[in-house]
Amino acid sequence: MVFLTAPNEIETSFVVEDTNLISMIEQNKIGDKKTLNLILTRHNLNLLRDYDQLLCLRQIKIEKYWHQIETVRKVLKNFHGRVLLCDEVGLGKTIESGMLILEYLLRGLARRVLILTPPALLFQWQDELAIKFGLDFVTNEQNCFKLAKLDHFPLLICSINYAKSKNNFAKFISQEYDLIVVDEAHHLKNPQTLNWKLINSLKKKFIFLLTATPVQNNLLELFNLLTLLKPGVLKTAKSFKAQYMSKDDPKQPQHPEKLRELLREVMIRNTRSLVDIKLPKRFAQTFIVEGSAPEMELHRELNAFLKNQQLDRLTLSLCLQEASSSPAALASSLKKLEARLSPVPVALLAIQEKLSSLKTTGKDVKLLELLRKSRDKKVVFVHFTKTLEHLKEICQKNSLNFVEFQGGMSAVEKEQAIDTFRDKAEILLSSESGGEGRNLQFCNTIINYDLPWNPMRIEQRIGRIHRIGQTRDVFVFNLCLRGSLEDHLLQVLEHKINMFELVIGEIGSILGNLKEEVDFSDIILNLWLAASAPEELETRFALLGEELVAARELYQETKALDQKLFGEDYET
Repeated sequence: MVFLTAPNEIETSFVVEDTNLISMIEQNKIGDKKTLNLILTRHNLNLLRDYDQLLCLRQIKIEKYWHQIETVRKVLKNFHGRVLLCDEVGLGKTIESGMLILEYLLRGLARRVLILTPPALLFQWQDELAIKFGLDFVTNEQNCFKLAKLDHFPLLICSINYAKSKNNFAKFISQEYDLIVVDEAHHLKNPQTLNWKLINSLKKKFIFLLTATPVQNNLLELFNLLTLLKPGVLKTAKSFKAQYMSKDDPKQPQHPEKLRELLREVMIRNTRSLVDIKLPKRFAQTFIVEGSAPEMELHRELNAFLKNQQLDRLTLSLCLQEASSSPAALASSLKKLEARLSPVPVALLAIQEKLSSLKTTGKDVKLLELLRKSRDKKVVFVHFTKTLEHLKEICQKNSLNFVEFQGGMSAVEKEQAIDTFRDKAEILLSSESGGEGRNLQFCNTIINYDLPWNPMRIEQRIGRIHRIGQTRDVFVFNLCLRGSLEDHLLQVLEHKINMFELVIGEIGSILGNLKEEVDFSDIILNLWLAASAPEELETRFALLGEELVAARELYQETKALDQKLFGEDYET
C-alpha cells in the first residue's frame, strides 16, 4: 500500500499493482530504504499521470454513477481543467464538481479553491462538500471568515454577490486561485455585468462553469461563457456572430457541425436519456391543520408582538419559523429574547404563559394519525432540535417504534441510528441534515412536520429517498397550520409551479429566474414585514405566485432551446 499526502492534509492510499515490485519486496531484493523510497515515488508519479485511475473514488461517501466518473476522467484528460458542465437538471453537476475538486486536491493540482454561487446555494454547497467529500470549506457568512484575511482559507465558498460588491471586487481579483467553480453560470451571459467581469478578472489556473441552461436568449451568450473558459479562442463577438449565428434568428446556429466540433472541446452535457434514470412516481399531499382556539390566538398575539418590536431580521425570521414548527422551539427563543429586552414587554410575558399551557397542537394530532396509519417506514423531518425533542416525547408516550437522527450525534451513533431504522424501527425522527449521504431508499415515505422557507431545502429532504435506487413510489406529506406563512408558501409552490411534480434540481433553476437575488427565505420575510393585515399578506403571496409562474415558463423555454441546440451531442 502506497500513501500519498496532498495539499490541505488530505491523505489517500492505493494498491501497487506491479507484481515485479511486490515480488522484489517479498524476497528482500530491493536493497536499502532509500532505493525503496525512490521506487515508490516513481509509482506515485506514474499514478498521478494516469487519469484513468481516479484517486477520489475511495474517499467519497456516496454512490458513484458511471456518467459522473467518466465526466471527471474527461475533464482531467481532455479538457485540462477548463470546462462547461451542462448536465441536465438532476444528474449531479454538484457531485461531479465535488469529485473533481477532491481529485485536483489529491493530485496536488490545486491548493486554493474558490466556489462562487448564488446566495441561496451557499450552505447547500458547504453541506454537500463536507458530508459527501470530507472537504471543509468556509463560507463568507461565517464569523471565522469575517475575522480573517481573504487568503487565510484555501477552501472557500462565496456568494457571487458578496465577491462582486464594491468593497470586495478588488480584494478577490488580487488573489491567485488554482481552481474556481461557478454555479448557475448562465448568470454570466452578459459581459457588461459585474458577474462576468469578476470571473474574467479572477486569477485562476482551472475553472469549472456549471449550468443546465447555457443559452437562454441567443448564441452570443455561449460566446461570453466560452470566453471565460478560453479567452481569445473565439476571437471577437463580431467574428463569432458572423461565423456561427444565423442572421435571421440569433438562437439558431449557422455551420452547426463546426460549432459542435468547437463545443466538444469545452462542454460536457449528459442527458437523462443517456443516463437512463427512471425514478418511481412521487405523490405529495398537504394537510392544512385547523389549530385549536388557544393555538390560533397565540399565533395572532405573537404576530402582533413581533410587528411592534424593533427586532433584527434574524430574530424575526427565527421566531416566525419556530412558531410554525412547535411550541417547544418557540419557547426557547422567547426566553432568550426576554433576557435581551428591558423592561420585558407585558405582551411577551402573556405569550410565554399561553405557550407553556399549549401541550398539544393540531399538527401533533395529525402526525399521530399518519404514523399509526401504516407500519411502513417513515422519515419525519423537522428543522429545529427542540421540535425533535418534542416529537420524541410524543412517540414515547404513544409507544411508537422510532429512532432519532440529528447533527449532534457522533458518526458511530448516526450509523447505528440508520441501521436501527433499517432493521427494526418504523420511524426516523430526523433533523434537517438527517440522511444526507446515507442510503435511505429502503424507506418511501416522508412527513414534513415543519417546512423550511427555502423550497430547495424542501427538495433536499425529498431527495433523500426519491433518488436513484428507489424502487417504490414515494409519498410526501406536508403539515402546516391554516393561515401560517407555510400555508401561504405551500399554496404558491403547489398550485402555481407544481413543485412536488418537478425533477429534483428544477426548483433551483426556476428560483434563479426571479428578479430578487436573495435567499428565498428572505423574500418570505419581506412579504410578512410589508403586510399590515392577513388580507394584504395573502395578496402579496398571490403576486409572488405570478412571479414564480413567469420564472417557470422562462425555465421551460430555456430548457427547450438548449435541448434543441445541444441534444445529446456532448455526452461523456
